[in-house]
Amino acid sequence: MSVEAPERRADYPHFLSIPTRWMDNDIYGHVNNVTYYSYFDTVINEYLIRVGGLDIHGSPVIGITPETFCRFRDSFTFPEVVEAGLAVGRLGRSSVTYLIGLFKQGAEAPAALGHFVHVFVDRETQRPVPIPDPIRAALERLRIERGEG
Repeated sequence: MSVEAPERRADYPHFLSIPTRWMDNDIYGHVNNVTYYSYFDTVINEYLIRVGGLDIHGSPVIGITPETFCRFRDSFTFPEVVEAGLAVGRLGRSSVTYLIGLFKQGAEAPAALGHFVHVFVDRETQRPVPIPDPIRAALERLRIERGEG
């Protein structure tokens, strides 16, 4: 059972503005759908590095991604700025489900929404390990309660 991303801008505790790039557009003149996943990855990892203290080059614990999902509602096009909202829907011992909304500047409803799962593993063995305390504390700050729909 998946946790749905919030429909309202106000329900996301963290935002990152991400400029679109010329190369993000496809031949049809809008940002290609695979690029939306790059925006998901960017808002998540910016937060983990800046707030959670993740050292992507040296940490003995890293996050791997077994699942992603995106529902597209509206297109972005260069040179728009994507306002990426981030929340945590589920936080387990070694995994987290992020909820992401991609908004046009100032829009209240998301142009795209989805989820992204990280499983934290030992860098060397690739076996699941508990989420490190500083990262867990950062993720707790993004946790939202979602009612069953």
